Amino acid sequence: MAVPQYLIHTLGCQMNERDSEIMAGQLETMGYRRAGSEAEADLIIINTCAVRAGAEDHAFGHVGRLKQLKDERPAMTLAVAGCMAQEPGTIAWLKKHAPHVDLVFGTHNLHELPRLLEEAEERDEMLVEVWKSAGETLAEHVPSRRKEGIRAQVNIIYGCDKFCTYCIVPFTRGRERSRALSDVMREVRALADQGFEDIMFLGQNVNSYGHDLDPRVDLADLMEAAETVHGLRWIHYMTPHPRDFSDRLIEIIASSEKISHQLHLPLQAGSNAILRRMNRKYTREQYLELIAKARSKIADVSFTTDIIVGFPGETEEDFEQTLELVRMIRFDSAFTFVYSPREGTPAARWEGRDPVANPIKKDRLNRLMALQYEISLAANQRLIGKDLLVLVDGVSKKNDDVWAGRTQTGKVVLLDRQKDIDLTDCFVPVRIESAKTFYLTGSVKGKALNQPKRRLEALPLL
Repeated sequence: MAVPQYLIHTLGCQMNERDSEIMAGQLETMGYRRAGSEAEADLIIINTCAVRAGAEDHAFGHVGRLKQLKDERPAMTLAVAGCMAQEPGTIAWLKKHAPHVDLVFGTHNLHELPRLLEEAEERDEMLVEVWKSAGETLAEHVPSRRKEGIRAQVNIIYGCDKFCTYCIVPFTRGRERSRALSDVMREVRALADQGFEDIMFLGQNVNSYGHDLDPRVDLADLMEAAETVHGLRWIHYMTPHPRDFSDRLIEIIASSEKISHQLHLPLQAGSNAILRRMNRKYTREQYLELIAKARSKIADVSFTTDIIVGFPGETEEDFEQTLELVRMIRFDSAFTFVYSPREGTPAARWEGRDPVANPIKKDRLNRLMALQYEISLAANQRLIGKDLLVLVDGVSKKNDDVWAGRTQTGKVVLLDRQKDIDLTDCFVPVRIESAKTFYLTGSVKGKALNQPKRRLEALPLL
C-alpha cells in the first residue's frame, strides 16, 4: 500500500510557519510523508495569511490554479487553513468560486487536523470547521515537524488584544492567550536537548505574554528562565509592541549574552494624529523615549521597525512627521508598506470616506524607502572592520560560491565558500569587510563555535 504524501504551502508570518510545522507533525504521525511536488501529493494544504491584500490574492490564485490538478486527481484532498479561513468573506468566496476545496479550517483548531481530514473524506461537499473564538484551553504536546537547521520557533502567546484599527489579527487569531511558563520552558529545554541553538519566541504581541496567567508572569520572566538553558546560544522574539516594552525587559536584554540586541519595534506612523487613528496607544514622544532608554542601556542595540504609509486621512504633514522620526531614530532597517484595507476593520470603512490616492501612496512609499535605504547603508558601513558572530544558514540561493548567514541582530552576511568545508548551521567568527544596503560581506576568522549534531529527519517529532 502506497504511503500517502502531503504538501503544505505557507503564506505569511512566523506564526503561520510554526502552524505549518504543527500540521506537518500531525500528518507524519498519521503515516504521511512530505511530497516532492504537488503532482505527487495526496493532500495539499494552503496555510493562508490575511494581514495584507497581496497575501490574500496569492492564496485565492493558488486555490484557483489547483482546480485543474483536482480535476485530474479527484481523490486528492485540498484544504485551506490559516487566518483567511477565519474570515466569513473567504468562506463565501471558496463556496462560490472553489467548490473543489474539500476542507476549510482555522487557526484555533489546527490541532484537530486528523479528525477533520477523516470527516472531510466522508463528505461529498466542502467541510468548513472554523471556531468563531478561541477556547480557553490551549492544546499542548501536539506533535510537530521542525524545519531542518538549528533555529526553532516557540509560540508563547496567541491572539492580540490591541485592536489596531487597520489590523485583522484580533478577528482571525482571537484574544490573547498565554501558554504556561512551565509548558514553554519544557519545550525550550527539549529543543536544546535536540541540538537547536537559536530560539525565536513568537506572538502577535510577545510583550503581553503572561498577563492572563495565574500566577502572573511576563516576557522578562521567560527571558530570564530561557537564559539559563544549557545549549542555547541565541534567543530572539517577535513581535513586541512599543507600548508594553518594560524597563525590566530592557535591563535583562542589556545584561544577557544570549538575547538578541535587535529591537524590532513597529512604529507604523510618526504622526500622533495617525497613531491615534490607528489606535496604537502610544505617542511619538513615548516612542522616542523608549528608543532613548534602550539605546542608553543596551550595547550595540539595533532598531528595526514596520511603517505604513497612506493610512486613511494621512496628510502630507503627517507623512513628513514619519520621515522626521526615521531621520531621528535611524533604524537599521524597516519593513515599509502601503496601507491595505482589511474587511471588518474600522480603517477599512474610513478608506471609503477619507482615502489617500494611490499615486500619493506610491510616492510616499518611494520617498520613505529612499531615506531608509540611505540610513541602512550607513548603518552597515559602520560595521566594516568589526568582528561579529554569524550563524551560517547554508549556501546562498543566488550564488553557489557563497555562504549566507545572519548576525544576532539579523543582518545578512555573505562569506566566500570553501566547498570542502560545510559551515551549514555553524556559528563562526567573521571580520566584516564591506557593506551594501541589504547585506554585509566578510571573512571567517576562526573555527566554528559549535558542531551541529543533527539532521532533522533523523529526529523524533517535537
